[in-house]
Amino acid sequence: MIELRTPTEIDAMRPAGRFVAETLATLREEITVGMNLLAIDRRAHELIRKAGAESCYIDYHPSFGASPFGKVICTSINDAVLHGLPFDYALRDGDLVSVDFAVSVNGWVADSALSFVVGTPRDEDLALIDTTERALDAAISAAIVGNRIGDISAAIAETAHADGYSINTDFGGHGVGRVMHGDPHVPNDGRAGRGFPLRDGLVLALEPWFLQTTDKLVTDPDGWTLRSADGSRGAHSEHTVAITDAGPIVLTDRSGLGTN
Repeated sequence: MIELRTPTEIDAMRPAGRFVAETLATLREEITVGMNLLAIDRRAHELIRKAGAESCYIDYHPSFGASPFGKVICTSINDAVLHGLPFDYALRDGDLVSVDFAVSVNGWVADSALSFVVGTPRDEDLALIDTTERALDAAISAAIVGNRIGDISAAIAETAHADGYSINTDFGGHGVGRVMHGDPHVPNDGRAGRGFPLRDGLVLALEPWFLQTTDKLVTDPDGWTLRSADGSRGAHSEHTVAITDAGPIVLTDRSGLGTN
């Protein structure tokens, strides 16, 4: 069921959005070469406890997950791009890191992700990350009352295709509210003018993610981590966005917090 939020409810979602944004900004500053993925998860868990928030991941067990996730943050490294289950791995120079984080504050959820390189970056990795970020900007610009879901999807796809990337539509954006994943699904490719009409009060997590040379995924033995089928790297950018008559509101905006 697709739910629309009142202005009061959107205001009530702001603390969750602010906390997710602040946490990702903090982690972006702290994550360096040599840091263990389990230490990143512990740090995120510490921040959740201090804020009195609630993880959306730790007990999460959807149909596509082999078991409850068991951690509070997704860390996808290099050829992994989505649902990266933290494990005993110390980051190496040049690793491409995608961090995805969702929590509930006072019963309202926010969800956001970013990608970056630790240590010495490769030009092709920076280009891939830049494409996801520009695709997210295009998606947000299309998230206006009067447009349709297909307009968001088409804006994302146009950016990706212009840069030579193919698109997987199995996983994409989604509704956000009292739970992390709700209707509608927002694929990262689609036809403009088609799909559910965007209305005042619709809150979506928009999340372009692309792989360098494929659109095919494989699942790790952990039952969660999704990797490219050909070993090429992936990147992922995501914001929680409220669609309003006054324009889109990025609830997880990290502007001024040390990272975009």
